[in-house]
Amino acid sequence: MALLELQRLNKNFGGLAAVSNLDLAVQEGEILGLIGPNGSGKTTVFNLVTGFHSPSSGKVVFRGENIGGKLPHVVSARGIGRVFQLTALFRESTVLENVVIAYHTAAHTTWGGVLNTPAARKEEREIDGRARQVLELVGLKGAEEKMAIALPYGHQRALSVAIALATNPKLLLMDEPVTGMNAQEIAAMMSLIRRLRERGITLIVVEHHMKTIMELCQGIVVLNYGRKIAEGTPQEVSRN
Repeated sequence: MALLELQRLNKNFGGLAAVSNLDLAVQEGEILGLIGPNGSGKTTVFNLVTGFHSPSSGKVVFRGENIGGKLPHVVSARGIGRVFQLTALFRESTVLENVVIAYHTAAHTTWGGVLNTPAARKEEREIDGRARQVLELVGLKGAEEKMAIALPYGHQRALSVAIALATNPKLLLMDEPVTGMNAQEIAAMMSLIRRLRERGITLIVVEHHMKTIMELCQGIVVLNYGRKIAEGTPQEVSRN
């Protein structure tokens, strides 16, 4: 069974059909590329999967459950994370504080944290340790005390990934992860995406940088005007 299935998925905004009868399956452990021109429906698909939009019709099935129309925090709790195209950080906080805040949000910290109980202090130490491990994974070890606003752009994008990983996702949606990066930053992000897959995370990547998509992805789906017009391996799609 696929980890994620979109079944005859439709999303209409008034008279505009942003997504039309979309069928799509993502296998566990896969890196799937989702490509197409601007306005083809890629971001709308991400919004439907993550609960920012409700489907007009059709299903979003994740691990056998129809999650279409569920609220974003419910979808996140089911195991779906997202890295947005626009980097969203607590820019006046440190790198470590950004990830710690994300862990607290995912953990729904209770009154114990406010009252500073021994259990809450223990949880705080555990969160600090997990945050540091995630920062090492994304290549930001040694940058824990730097201000997020002071990081180079590529490191800010890596921090966005670290924040998304705090929700412990089984499926991670990445919206244009290498846009605006130089060659060295692109190589670092591609290496990170591969490490995430090795750790058991399934990924869907929206990206206009075709070299990245062709090198990273096992499968590619092409959208145009909200419809799927091609699907296959990178080699099959590039020949179509």
